[in-house]
Amino acid sequence: MGKADISLRIFFTGVGGQGTLLATRLVGEAALEENIPVLMSEIHGMAQRGGVVESSVVLGEASSPTISDGEANIVIAFEPVEAARALPKCNPKTILITGTTPVLPFTVTTGQATYPAPGALYETIALHVARLIRVDADALAAEANAKRSANVVMIGVLAGTGLLPVSQESWKGALARILPSKLVEANLRAFDAGYRFGLQSKGKPLH
Repeated sequence: MGKADISLRIFFTGVGGQGTLLATRLVGEAALEENIPVLMSEIHGMAQRGGVVESSVVLGEASSPTISDGEANIVIAFEPVEAARALPKCNPKTILITGTTPVLPFTVTTGQATYPAPGALYETIALHVARLIRVDADALAAEANAKRSANVVMIGVLAGTGLLPVSQESWKGALARILPSKLVEANLRAFDAGYRFGLQSKGKPLH
């Protein structure tokens, strides 16, 4: 199938401060580098207060960037509970990539609620998707000496899986274009760390 025939829907979810929207833009820009049609949408939520941030990228000829329930080919979740909350967007063929570092909501930190056990979360998610890829993005970013770039690690993982028909050159070109020059070197290290992880998780391309 050629690039002109691609139809992929990628749903992103995280909380404010995790760089969800930057990651979304990076995917869109990298696809444009390959001359793939792109539509993007953003739902900021209460991003400045740690609220949910959702966004989407639709690759290929489409009339809307909206991803309806059951339509996501790929879900990128930057937090485990948000991964579970995104399950309505998934179907039995969906690939879900999630970060493993919890972000505790206010109700948990004040003792009004309990954060779900991660193991139970992952078991539930795995039952509803084709493949679950868990990434300790914070640890990989720290190892790459790029502690603030866990979001770019996650995109590196996506790139490494080969699920999108986008070359490393296009990914890195988009990264260099989007970020201020002083941040590029550290984020390229973060991307490479994620890319190596993604290669280990490589499956069949969806396109």
